[in-house]
Amino acid sequence: MASVTQRIKQITQPRGGYVPPARMTPTPLSDDHPEPLKTSDEKFSPTLMGLAVDYMSRLGRGNPPTSAFGTSLMGAYLLGPEEFDRAADLIGRIKGLDHDSLVAACRLTGYDVVSRNGGVGFKPVEQINPSTVATDHIATMVRRIAAFVASVGPVVADGFHFDPDGYTETVSQGDGDLLTADTLWDIKVSKNPPTKENTLQLLMYYLMGHHSGQDIFSTVTCMGICNPRLNTIYRLPAADIDPQTIAAVSHDVIGYR
Repeated sequence: MASVTQRIKQITQPRGGYVPPARMTPTPLSDDHPEPLKTSDEKFSPTLMGLAVDYMSRLGRGNPPTSAFGTSLMGAYLLGPEEFDRAADLIGRIKGLDHDSLVAACRLTGYDVVSRNGGVGFKPVEQINPSTVATDHIATMVRRIAAFVASVGPVVADGFHFDPDGYTETVSQGDGDLLTADTLWDIKVSKNPPTKENTLQLLMYYLMGHHSGQDIFSTVTCMGICNPRLNTIYRLPAADIDPQTIAAVSHDVIGYR
């Protein structure tokens, strides 16, 4: 059994990908600083930065801290009472998008590796020290996502799963970022445009959502990526994907029978 991202690494896609990224329609967003945010001066883990942007965005949309940082808190809980108390203290330090609050948020995301893959690569969270440039960029990306959500909302679901019937013996884990009335969105903070791995992940989420039996997916007809680093969204109607690709991903990748 594997997670969605693990499964994508296990398979070989057709030339160009099951869903070539060029099929997605890019739309630039606008704010007071529309240019892409460079990674060169951040000197910080892209994985932790992506998690911090995602969780702080959920917090900004009104999710309680225990929900927004639920995966982080679960990881701390698995490490024992001392680490869980440390994580609870970090939660209490988050007051907004200032540097100190975002340092606390980044340290919290350090616990995710425990709940996601058993702790391989875990290091003491007090060693996680994002630069001022990194926290400035996190704050900017959180604001960009807030503006994006205001333009496409309302949000139907945050951090959703695919229970009860979306998972299979092949793909048993995976959770999406954001759901609006007609689009399943994934948040990416990569310095690069979408890849074939990104588009396959989206298609898997889309199919798993429709197989899950949850009513929230019944009106979803599109897939999208919001990249606040590039200040661009990318969108693709499911109707633009040919039935043969849908069948191949459903059967060969996810494992539906």
